[in-house]
Amino acid sequence: MAIETATFGAGCFWCTEAVFQSLKGVSGVRSGYMGGHTVNPSYEDVCGGNTGHAEVIQLDFDPGIISFEELLLVFFKTHNPTTLNRQGNDIGTQYRSVIFYHSQEQKQKANEMIDQLTRELVFDKPIVTEITPISEFYQAEDYHQNYFKYNSDKPYCAFVIQPKLAKFTKDFQDKIEGVQKG
Repeated sequence: MAIETATFGAGCFWCTEAVFQSLKGVSGVRSGYMGGHTVNPSYEDVCGGNTGHAEVIQLDFDPGIISFEELLLVFFKTHNPTTLNRQGNDIGTQYRSVIFYHSQEQKQKANEMIDQLTRELVFDKPIVTEITPISEFYQAEDYHQNYFKYNSDKPYCAFVIQPKLAKFTKDFQDKIEGVQKG
């Protein structure tokens, strides 16, 4: 199978990147910005909240090892898709929950996943995740790439990313092991 691409916004891209980098079948993860009107935005521009962009991760994956549906499960499990423009203490449209689809098939699967999670009452509030066609991806500055890997001793990593990654690993241990053995 050919390598495919997925793009997710789930709050701070440092956290999201660390989670998806841990999955077998994901061959590359890039932090960046998408969905806004500002051309070539900087981190400071996006943090200002006026660019329309979301902090996102764009990843390459092998659907023969990990499916788009499995990526969606990870996406929904590792952030709160019921809070509008907010993840924890990160507030603003740049932290919105969003799936930027690369094909009609991804759009359909994302809608089906939201319908299923809603029917099964997985969340106690309505899911507000946007499902939007891809637009121009602007890769974030170099110091944002592989942030957790190179900065795990920094306070944000220790207090926010590490607990999220540990909980994800514990909750998905069977899935991770199954994917990694696949």
